Amino acid sequence: MRLELDGVAIGDEPTPSLPTLDALLTDRAPTVVAVGTERGPVLASLLAGGRMRPDRGTVRLDGAPDAAALRRAVALVDTPVVAEPPAPVRVATLVAEELRFAGRPNGRTAITDLLDDLGIGAWRRAPIADLPPTDRIRLLLTLAAARPGVRALVLTSPERHGGPSAEWLGLARGFTEAGTPVLVIGGHALDPVLRATGVAGAVAWPLPGPPAPRKPS
Repeated sequence: MRLELDGVAIGDEPTPSLPTLDALLTDRAPTVVAVGTERGPVLASLLAGGRMRPDRGTVRLDGAPDAAALRRAVALVDTPVVAEPPAPVRVATLVAEELRFAGRPNGRTAITDLLDDLGIGAWRRAPIADLPPTDRIRLLLTLAAARPGVRALVLTSPERHGGPSAEWLGLARGFTEAGTPVLVIGGHALDPVLRATGVAGAVAWPLPGPPAPRKPS
């Protein structure tokens, strides 16, 4: 799987809504992108998922600029306004709706089993807004990855929920290693994350893996 954003941009110069952006996601590792404008992360996510056409540049899936194929293969995760669950919705209700959408059993037992597997059974009746950041991201990635035909995930602005960046980076790596690569698109609050990985500039493509453990001397 190869998802490529090649020189994509939205809006007129000199103040485009989304400045020119390049990013590459493959099966090998997750990718993290930091976008500088307020609407940039959402716009870049919409482009990556084939929900919007760029004013300039091209989005390709496996080398082909096919928006319909992108929409089938790429799931947007927690993208504000577009794919963000309403704050008051209960965790169990969200899970039931997603399981139904995926064509899977969505009764009480199926919901309970999924939440228990993720270690968040106690949050069943809580609103999704109350779920701790890492648990929220893990749940939403899990539900999106279960949709039929989904081959890649675009996670938008996980930094806005707080919580340790190392935890959602670990989730992105885990899903990628399990066969559903993750493209993370956020704001410049992600710059320290990128610097910590040793990547210069605003885009890591792909994100390096965790450093190898040091051998005792």
